[in-house]
Amino acid sequence: MAQVKKLRGNGVRGDVKDPGLAEHGKRRIDWADSQMPVLRHVRERFAREKPLRGIRMGACLHVTAETANLMRTLKAGGAEVALCASNPLSTQDDVAAALCRFEGIPTFAVRGESNDVYYQHLRAVLDRRPRLTMDDGADLVSMLHTEYSKNADDVIASMEETTTGVIRLRALEQSGDLRFPVIAVNDAATKHMFDNRYGTGQSTIDGIIRATNVLFAGRVVVVAGYGWCGRGLVSRAHGMGAQVVVTEVDAIRALEAAMDGFRVMPMKEAARIGDIFITVTGDKHILRGEHFQSMKAGAILANSGHFDIEIDLVGLKKLARKVVRNVRDGVDEYQLKQGSVFVLGEGRLVNLAAAEGHPAAVMDMSFATQALASAWAAGQGDQLERVVVAVPQEIEQEVATLKLASMGIEIDRLTADQKKYLSSWETGT
Repeated sequence: MAQVKKLRGNGVRGDVKDPGLAEHGKRRIDWADSQMPVLRHVRERFAREKPLRGIRMGACLHVTAETANLMRTLKAGGAEVALCASNPLSTQDDVAAALCRFEGIPTFAVRGESNDVYYQHLRAVLDRRPRLTMDDGADLVSMLHTEYSKNADDVIASMEETTTGVIRLRALEQSGDLRFPVIAVNDAATKHMFDNRYGTGQSTIDGIIRATNVLFAGRVVVVAGYGWCGRGLVSRAHGMGAQVVVTEVDAIRALEAAMDGFRVMPMKEAARIGDIFITVTGDKHILRGEHFQSMKAGAILANSGHFDIEIDLVGLKKLARKVVRNVRDGVDEYQLKQGSVFVLGEGRLVNLAAAEGHPAAVMDMSFATQALASAWAAGQGDQLERVVVAVPQEIEQEVATLKLASMGIEIDRLTADQKKYLSSWETGT
């Protein structure tokens, strides 16, 4: 287990790879901040109003420069914040060091940390007995229903910003076991319609290209899942000249993909023709033994779903004829009977394992929604039911309005007559 380092930035203790990286991390955070005008506006307001004064907050998120600016915003609002990583390969070590040294935020995150250390870090956050939590995949909430269940009654609410996490939490709600309200930030239009589509679409392809330097033009790219993330990926791969194939289990989404002009087929057929495979479903074993055995030599496998189970790596390793070897940074070769296939980023989120994650400009909306939802939940106290709760529409409208203003875009407003018409039923043909 990795040694826990003690840092002295504002008396804060955390576990980071190298405190000496803090200066570089601060520059990276400042650059991201320059691309996040909406979150900056929220931070200024929080600094004045202190809507989170004295509230202990625990966050399990990707430790990136964009996340750092969310943490700064929560702290400006008066919260006592602690942060850990939501994925072993998504941490930017310089950012983690900067949060500890310059922001006084206990941060427990080391890129490449073992599974044991990953959970040690979650426990370090939960040991602070947070009253509000933020999750990227529901690991904190999961532990608050198991190992830390004694602390669950202290929790006002939690925020969840991934499709995978919301799926887990709705299952917990349906079983009647959810111990506190959860705000489904992922389901907010200002999150999934932009972050998932434009953020995932760009950053996933960025990760694949950084890892492999592969040309997309003329390649057959198989995208598993046509949700918002899948739509974004397909659009960008098509724009780069790829021949795109979509696989789906949902009839409506499959129909939409077909009517958008893409080939739709089962994975067992797509496996035989694909050059690049990208999974974005939130489910497990989308690519598995029967598919690996059908793939062409040289196939590239990448995952952009939250957990590293969309590609069945255990099954792939069993099929491999030789020891798996690393052939480039973030690229592992598996030699099969027909030739080698290549897995990127150990099957983890390729946009963070092999690149820098979503652009700050799109995370600006997601994290502004996160911050405002946190303040709203804190203000509700114990009035919320123990269910998965939607982000209030007024928050959505505020974030979208601020984003438009930051882009210099104006829109029309309803006239009094139009408002009256829309709220009445008497006027017909």
